[in-house]
Amino acid sequence: MNNTIVKIDKAVVSYREDVALRDVSLEINKGEFLGIIGPNGAGKTTLLTLINGLGKLLQGHVRVLGQSISKGSVNGIRKRIGYVSQLQNIDPRMPINVREVVMVGRYGQLGLFRRPDKRDRDIVDKALELVGMSHLASRPIGHLSGGEQQRVAIARALTQEPEMFLLDEPTASLDWRAQRELLELIKVIHEYQNLTTLFVTHDLNALPDVCDRVILMKEGRIWGQGKPEQVLKTDILSRLYDAPITIQEHEGKKVFLKAS
Repeated sequence: MNNTIVKIDKAVVSYREDVALRDVSLEINKGEFLGIIGPNGAGKTTLLTLINGLGKLLQGHVRVLGQSISKGSVNGIRKRIGYVSQLQNIDPRMPINVREVVMVGRYGQLGLFRRPDKRDRDIVDKALELVGMSHLASRPIGHLSGGEQQRVAIARALTQEPEMFLLDEPTASLDWRAQRELLELIKVIHEYQNLTTLFVTHDLNALPDVCDRVILMKEGRIWGQGKPEQVLKTDILSRLYDAPITIQEHEGKKVFLKAS
């Protein structure tokens, strides 16, 4: 039985004059937790965008969830993918509460003219409970902390009942405690929902410790890949980031230190 749900073959993606991905090939198996790391501008976000059906493919071929990426297939594919980006600035005066934000995730499934019914409301309630935000369901979204807002973003993605979960720097701009709590939540959701998860970060210390595989990206290419214990080494990471990186142990976990 073929377990591959993403197959990228020699993809080239360009934005305006810049080539963002160069000759990228990658296969992702169902149920994998994939970490994607590399310096800023390496092509990490573009890779997620391509999988999500939004990249401008100049060359190559991309197959996601059993379908080739094309104009006709994009909407169907995107309904099956949950996407969470880094923290956005939200105006505290915005007149929309947490429950309403999470319900937005259902509209892609509902279509234009169908109103949410009891099942949709139950899915929203379950998502809020899973991310620990039920008690704040009526609070304006702009009145939440950064960590709480990201929990809401995850709940919104979950209401799509996705098969894949794409996370683009979800812990950026959060304080250390909020980062740790969000990473724990992401691990729980990956296992509980039986998802295939792709987690992008430029911050090595934000990389979840449950990654099955880590993809190293640099200058629009896949520069290397392997199990965490194979690639998260000082010599490899120092070359990837073009800066000396050391690794220390703290409370049983690796801490990555980058020279300024």
